[in-house]
Amino acid sequence: MLIALSNTPRDYAWGSPTLIADLEGRRPTGAPEAEVWFGDHPGSPAAVHDGTGRTLDRWLPAVAEAQGVPAKLPYLLKLLAAGAPLSIQVHPSKQQAVEGFAREEAAGVPRDAGDRNYKDDNHKPEVIVALSETFTALAGLRDIAATRELFDALGDAPAVAAVRDHLSAADAAEALRGAIGWLLGAAQPAEIEQIVDAAASASSDRFSAELALTRSLHRAYPADPGIVVALLMNLVELGRGEAIFVPAGVLHAYVAGLGVEIMAASDNVLRGGLTPKHIDVDELLGLVDFRPAEPPFLRATATGEGAEVFAPGIADFALGHLAAGEPARLDLDGVSIVLGVAGEATVTGASGARIALAPGQAAVVTPDESPLTTDGGGEVFVAMPGA
Repeated sequence: MLIALSNTPRDYAWGSPTLIADLEGRRPTGAPEAEVWFGDHPGSPAAVHDGTGRTLDRWLPAVAEAQGVPAKLPYLLKLLAAGAPLSIQVHPSKQQAVEGFAREEAAGVPRDAGDRNYKDDNHKPEVIVALSETFTALAGLRDIAATRELFDALGDAPAVAAVRDHLSAADAAEALRGAIGWLLGAAQPAEIEQIVDAAASASSDRFSAELALTRSLHRAYPADPGIVVALLMNLVELGRGEAIFVPAGVLHAYVAGLGVEIMAASDNVLRGGLTPKHIDVDELLGLVDFRPAEPPFLRATATGEGAEVFAPGIADFALGHLAAGEPARLDLDGVSIVLGVAGEATVTGASGARIALAPGQAAVVTPDESPLTTDGGGEVFVAMPGA
């Protein structure tokens, strides 16, 4: 089966009023449009256009037995449009999620409570591929020597010196843990302002982009400690078609741009700044991998006949990509979702079933339709279970 899906944009405050509308070729509504979810997640399941009025979370169990597939998707596919920076955040590992969820369930913390950390017992690794010409993100913690150089450029204000003291620890991971723990848990608003003011007036050829981001973050989140946490992180500028993979423990934030995102089906997010929402500092510090690392770029692997796959090597998901310009073929493994992002692509399954997808339009594909082919008239991404 090859059946159209649809959903409505979610109006989170950080969403862009234009990026998704421009992709779909329609007039903006004037409201922020942050994400469109294509999946069976109960938070916003996609509508299945088979005439029954069902959403995907109800449609899948009805076909699972006949197709011999799971009744629930292990992934969630999204269009994500950041008009303002998202919160700095980290996701737990599977074991951490199981333990944290059980702990909060046993304590009787309501699942919709503002201070609840674990909404489910799953991990949430994710991949985002840029659809806009540039997509700005923060991902992982920068090399400690470079970060010390950045803070040396901020002058000698007492709060700046306090961060430098933490960063001087011999072990890089402990240095970064100490700095972030102090910024989120002990620093006073006046101290955060002092550091932000120092960054706003500093100059550095090497870190000019980081300092400019500090100023824009301060306009969006005045005196938020996450502004200074961002100075410890890798600033990443993706070009269209480039991707990063964010596994458990990696501190990250999406700053600006349009992308297609795939993740494990989970709501588990622990925040570390750039947000008015609850921050559990101790729990966050227990999850973050504080080891400095290069930005976590993910390269696609060609699979033949015009197709490539962004495969981070996990069971939850992989993301296929079929470019416009020539016919392409992709083998599927499990229930998949195909999403048009440019041009108009005619997608055909093994049975001969076909559907035309304009940008922003999607369809669910059952495994018996493998291989999936496109006519080259448009560009599509295909969400599917991983290896």
